[in-house]
Amino acid sequence: MRKFLFTLLSLVTLTAMAQDDTVVWQKQVKEGDNGNYTLVVKAVIADGWHIYDAKHPFTPTTVKFTPSEGVTLSGETRSLSTAKQVKDEYFGEYGEYSKEAVYEQDVRLTAEGGKVDVLVSYQACDEDNCTAPTEAELVFELGNAAQTAAATPTEEVKATKDAAGNGSLWGMILEAILWGFAALLTPCVFPMVPMTVSFFMKGSGSAAKGRINASLYGLFIVLLYTLPIAAIIIITRIVGGDAVTADIFNWLATHWLPNILFFVVFMVFAASFFGAFEITLPSWLVNKSDANSEKGGIAGIFFMALTLVLVSFSCTGPIVGSVLIKSTAGEFWNPILTMLAFSLAFALPFTLFAFFPSMLKKLPKSGGWLNSVKVVLGFVEVALGFKFLSVADQVYHWGILDREVYLAIWIVVFTMLGFYLLGKLRFAHDSEVTHISVPRLGMAIAVFSFVVYLIPGMWGAPLSQLSGYLPPLSSHDFVLSAGSTAAPAEVQKSSSDVKYGDVLHLPHGLNGFFDLAEAEAYAAKVDKPIFIDFTGHGCVNCREMESLVWSDERVLDLLRNEYVICALYTDDKMTLPESEWVTTESGRVLKTLGKVNAHYALTRFGVNAQPYYVLQGKNSEVLVSPRGYDRDADSFVKFLKSGIEAYRK
Repeated sequence: MRKFLFTLLSLVTLTAMAQDDTVVWQKQVKEGDNGNYTLVVKAVIADGWHIYDAKHPFTPTTVKFTPSEGVTLSGETRSLSTAKQVKDEYFGEYGEYSKEAVYEQDVRLTAEGGKVDVLVSYQACDEDNCTAPTEAELVFELGNAAQTAAATPTEEVKATKDAAGNGSLWGMILEAILWGFAALLTPCVFPMVPMTVSFFMKGSGSAAKGRINASLYGLFIVLLYTLPIAAIIIITRIVGGDAVTADIFNWLATHWLPNILFFVVFMVFAASFFGAFEITLPSWLVNKSDANSEKGGIAGIFFMALTLVLVSFSCTGPIVGSVLIKSTAGEFWNPILTMLAFSLAFALPFTLFAFFPSMLKKLPKSGGWLNSVKVVLGFVEVALGFKFLSVADQVYHWGILDREVYLAIWIVVFTMLGFYLLGKLRFAHDSEVTHISVPRLGMAIAVFSFVVYLIPGMWGAPLSQLSGYLPPLSSHDFVLSAGSTAAPAEVQKSSSDVKYGDVLHLPHGLNGFFDLAEAEAYAAKVDKPIFIDFTGHGCVNCREMESLVWSDERVLDLLRNEYVICALYTDDKMTLPESEWVTTESGRVLKTLGKVNAHYALTRFGVNAQPYYVLQGKNSEVLVSPRGYDRDADSFVKFLKSGIEAYRK
């Protein structure tokens, strides 16, 4: 395992790369007579950079045109640019394109309309650096809907890009490792740290046995993530039902049953940390462990790892779902290796935490400080556990945990935590606090400051830094002052008049639609492009984007005045009328709003991750390449403006 990790990290390090914005891909359609067209793909290359011709032995530039039904290719793809010939001792003779590279393909349209998908594979290099081998996708729509698409940066060209990233395998592995470490800070993963500490504090035996158990714990986490994913990918590949895999992870992240179960688990563990009872394994498992202590110990570690994976999956599910999308595109090993990298990074901190309790046993237990740590984390578990209940409440529109109720619970919980840190509250196993230390006072000050920060939220303050953890502001019943979130002067459509507008809402007072057909009809009427927001009630990143990026006055101005907004919720459980049900190619009938929208996102854009933003023009034309989660407001403004420019051409 150590050798594998060393090799993996070494290879990832070797793939450190320059930015992919060194090449901009453009497309153009030249229409001829009798249904003949010439499709032009042009690479605009930054100064000092080059890409290779088809003779390069390792990273040649290839442009593959794939026609749909009703379109046929005429002849071979032509390269119109002259490559500078290079003779290399190791690579032999090949060509380099600088400034630009132009490719043409003749096609013939044999029906009223059709499209041609283009897959470009290339690598850009300068004198010192190279980008990772990259793929870009373009789509030519022919017939009445044929228009010239705007140029977009390389990393934004690919219409099937998902949250797991794009590019080489090692680039995906590197990103998966970063996501694995970052997952520790998510609301449904971080509270599992005290559970791990508590579990391994109960272990007995030598320090060597403790290290073995901790290593097994990490190994089980890796296997529980990687092996099921591999099995699902294999089954999906055999059965051919890519939508089935999407449903599995959507169900875990948004269905009321797992979310309520996770909420109950958090509350039970919090009660245990407060001293109400001790969590033990079921009696049948304990009796079996007594018969064979070694097997029993391993079984306990396995079930602890299983609990971690299950409880944390609501936060890690979107990442895992993005990785799984790779398998639906015909890739086999990439998703498995990427998930292995993610799980290794995810398991590493918990393995270290599992090592830590065995060391704690050697320390003095005077003062009950270990119990105080458990109680503090118990308060944190109570607060964060309500995130699961909130997801179910939003998805099913129960209306029992609106924003002000959620905030009231948090304010009370953290106020009580502050008093506990000051020694004003005591639990059964706590020692009497005759004085408080400076670190404990500092923690109390931080907690009470956090409470003060929360209080304005009861009257509608946005609390942007917590947007991913709180119910949306639209669920707030009382807003003292709307401020910058007020509705625009030019109202696109009253939310009470639009389809699903009685239960679904947009942030910041924005008005729009929740049904694409309705949005398209209105956009045609007012002659504006459509801003399609693939979102979800349980999507933490969506709330962060809305709070930190959409709130930018430049973004709000563009959304209010230049676009027709259409939010498509992919996890909403609202049952649609039978006339709106969708039957998939495999014969499955999709009956809920969320499943229909998720199916559309998967089949139209190849994504199963939120948020995902699409700028759509007339005749369902994608104006510029869609984009996902990116908290850079300047980049988002540029994205919106590029869509407007493309629409007006």
